[in-house]
Amino acid sequence: MRLVVATCTATYSGRLDAHLPLARRLLVVKADGSVLLHADGGSYKPLNWMSPPCSLTVSAPSDDAAAAGVTEVWTVQQAKSDDRLVVELYDVAHDSSHDLGVDPGLVKDGVEAHLQVLLAEQISLLGEGHTLVRREFPTAIGPVDILARDPSDGFRHVAVEIKRRATIDAVEQLTRYLDLLNRDPLLAPVRGILAAQSIAPQARVLAADRGIDVLVLDYDAMRGVDDASLRLF
Repeated sequence: MRLVVATCTATYSGRLDAHLPLARRLLVVKADGSVLLHADGGSYKPLNWMSPPCSLTVSAPSDDAAAAGVTEVWTVQQAKSDDRLVVELYDVAHDSSHDLGVDPGLVKDGVEAHLQVLLAEQISLLGEGHTLVRREFPTAIGPVDILARDPSDGFRHVAVEIKRRATIDAVEQLTRYLDLLNRDPLLAPVRGILAAQSIAPQARVLAADRGIDVLVLDYDAMRGVDDASLRLF
């Protein structure tokens, strides 16, 4: 991981256009290729970012930009679309690289772990005829909660990410898994399902934009605690 603290501007173009004016920010370049720009505030969420697969090119500024104080230009190009992030760096206060090694991945809490077990046992909740390939299917960036097959789609593989409450971060996580799985000719094509007890509206919009299905899980019903047939309403 590379960490750079610099005064910079950033311009994002593609499916949307956005611009960050001149300010000091933290730039994070991860081993998976992602590039994130953070301010000293706003909690964990970056001001702007580019998710993999993408490429980072560092170049010298134009004469006019150099005269204005730009020392370096980063161009981050998305591999699967025309989306592009251009960062102009002025003064750099810090630049370091760190090898974090292989991360074991997020350890699910009790409810999420139990949801995974229950959904694997009740795989038909994904749709009639679905079959379980395995739980915790390994990838280079961590295990996919469930890998299944869909007979109605020519036995296409299905990757399922399970959360208690699904947010935009869950969509991003599943997107990264799908990018990796679809590179394997023995698995591709792989579609995604985001399964959760509740799903944020923004996560639904982003999932739909990326062709990911969503599934709301009724934890009590899956445990047999709540029998829907006995409800009055």
